[in-house]
Amino acid sequence: MGRLDKKVALITGGALGIGRATCELFAREGAAVAVTDILEAEGQALADEIAARGGQAAFWRMNVAREASVRETVAAIVERFGRIDILVNNAGLSGVDKPTHEISEEEWDAVFAVDVKGAFFCTKHVVPVMLAQGGGSIVNISSIYGAIGSADVPPYHAAKGAVRLMTKTDAIYYARQGIRVNSVHPGTIMTELVKGMALDAPEGYEVYMEGRNRIHPIGHPGEPLDVAYGVLYLASDEAKFVTGAELYIDGGYTAQ
Repeated sequence: MGRLDKKVALITGGALGIGRATCELFAREGAAVAVTDILEAEGQALADEIAARGGQAAFWRMNVAREASVRETVAAIVERFGRIDILVNNAGLSGVDKPTHEISEEEWDAVFAVDVKGAFFCTKHVVPVMLAQGGGSIVNISSIYGAIGSADVPPYHAAKGAVRLMTKTDAIYYARQGIRVNSVHPGTIMTELVKGMALDAPEGYEVYMEGRNRIHPIGHPGEPLDVAYGVLYLASDEAKFVTGAELYIDGGYTAQ
């Protein structure tokens, strides 16, 4: 039996990177997967690939920064699959890399709209479904930058810090009602975004990657599947006594 047999999982930002790896892994472990993203072609292709391999998946275009989009999509997923047992709030933006005094209101709000409001809207509309069915598991993708500082991407640090504390508050609110809420904090993960940053780095790809390797005690960045396995544990019944926890998947970065 799979670790998620008979469960339904809604994964935001599911088309690429950590979201894609999580969708694929959850499907292999027996879950029916609701792939959601604003990237329609990539999201639909992923759902089709999962179905072709014998898994259960369907794609919905959902903009997590718009409450109406979230409300309508959650209703459609429940209509299709009958329930939602797992919510993975993965959709996120890193935003601009500027000192705080140079960031515009629009640049700041763009990150908070997706990273913070997106997690809020999805939690707000999935929790009633979970309450009605007797419980569920929510996994919020934060970051090591949600717990430690660094001289880059100020809006991202602030947003991921907010997600970290939202996780703990919701964990306490819903613990007695069978809903567990935990956060995952990745270090540098070789997603399409990070690869693009490395290719665009002024110092060049090799020098950029040498720096990424050096700052992780384990000696290299992680892969999306490394994070997906952590999410799988928290989403599964194996973690039935785990709520309000922070799981760092960072190659030892925050141990320094």
